[in-house]
Amino acid sequence: MNLATVLTTLFLLIHQTMSSTESSKRPRIDAKANVLMVGTGEYTTGYVGGTAADSDKGAGVVALTMFDLRRRGKVERVGMCGVNGKKFPGIRKHMQKNIGDVYKDMDLGCDTYPSDQTADPKAYIDAIATFKAGDVAIIFTPDDTHYDIALACINQGMHVMVTKPIVQTLEHHINLIKAAKEKNVLVSMEVHKRWDPFYADARDRARSQFGNFQYMYAYMSQPKHQLETFKAWAGKSSDISYYLNSHHIDFSEWTLEGIARPVRVTGTSSTGVAHSKGMKTEDSITLTVQWENLNDKTLGCAVYTSSWVAPKGDVHSQQRFFYMGSNGEINVDQAHRGMTVAQDGKPFASVNPLFMKYTPTNGMFSGQASYGVKSFELFVDACRDINSGSRTVDSYDDGSLATACTTVQGTAILEAGRRSLDSDGQPMDILYGEDGHTPVEIRPHQF
Repeated sequence: MNLATVLTTLFLLIHQTMSSTESSKRPRIDAKANVLMVGTGEYTTGYVGGTAADSDKGAGVVALTMFDLRRRGKVERVGMCGVNGKKFPGIRKHMQKNIGDVYKDMDLGCDTYPSDQTADPKAYIDAIATFKAGDVAIIFTPDDTHYDIALACINQGMHVMVTKPIVQTLEHHINLIKAAKEKNVLVSMEVHKRWDPFYADARDRARSQFGNFQYMYAYMSQPKHQLETFKAWAGKSSDISYYLNSHHIDFSEWTLEGIARPVRVTGTSSTGVAHSKGMKTEDSITLTVQWENLNDKTLGCAVYTSSWVAPKGDVHSQQRFFYMGSNGEINVDQAHRGMTVAQDGKPFASVNPLFMKYTPTNGMFSGQASYGVKSFELFVDACRDINSGSRTVDSYDDGSLATACTTVQGTAILEAGRRSLDSDGQPMDILYGEDGHTPVEIRPHQF
């Protein structure tokens, strides 16, 4: 064997050894995700005020979905973090009754923080410390806590999904984007309407067939007992616009990406019901947003109204919109899908199993096709693909997920609306940087 052959053989052996070592360091493509749920309220567990929530989410959404993903081999460890650990015995009983006793093969094992004897608003710090880089955090907490919790998770190297609104200010949103890029983690906002087939089709029709944006009216409400559900923060750290208008504002940003951008926001409100309950918050908030079409600088107008003082009706949440472009229009009533249910002992209801199908099939949870589930499952799938190296973080900025990088305009609208309300309805202008797409500042409009 000559010298050249010896050197070639040695090189190949070294290369194979190094490749094997590097491969062993990477997560397997089929590696399961470890998930920390931060927040223990209605959307996570369905547990409110010591009992099942009086809404369409009595069994919760997040925890049920994570337990089902574990059953299907996509998730391994599950953690849950709140503020008051004394609630956890009740939460466990609630989940056993509404999940464990209803669906077969559901493992409800869950590490909880803080301990059952402790109340600690900073418990998320200890909980995060037990997870590692590449793990997943799902945050469903009061709006004003999103930023600090998300930033702590990012700094731990975790991928993060935050319920809408992702944060309350443009400054915080930009800070999260910077932190996520430094850690190379995926940060996304949970806005499940993107996976509603009605909304998705409306978006695609508007983008491909309706031309320039002209006008949109969106309305979303919940019954006034929600004021009790959210009394810990309603009017103190957030409002109904952040909570509900955020849905249709995100739909607009998603639909109009590359077509139009928001340039001015004016906020108005109605009051009375919440004040009568001793809560210093608006009953309903309307944001009027001027959108500028990018191709010719023409203007469109969108009106977003949200309320939490509606009477209790056949649905938990009224939600609908009308959209008009220069070449077409569309109406969507998300609350009424043509399915009604009447049952002894229960009020007449219009139901929407497209959102969450809680009724079991042969004893098994069968809501995997519901868009309330898909929103989380697709995010977990994305995190696993990033961990395996088969996808990059920035590849999800294509509109397939509501990433932090692609939802900045929505945050700017919501903050501008709040600032307009606090300034007696003075319009707020949204200013842009060099790319013409990403908001950089909100400034009072000068007439």
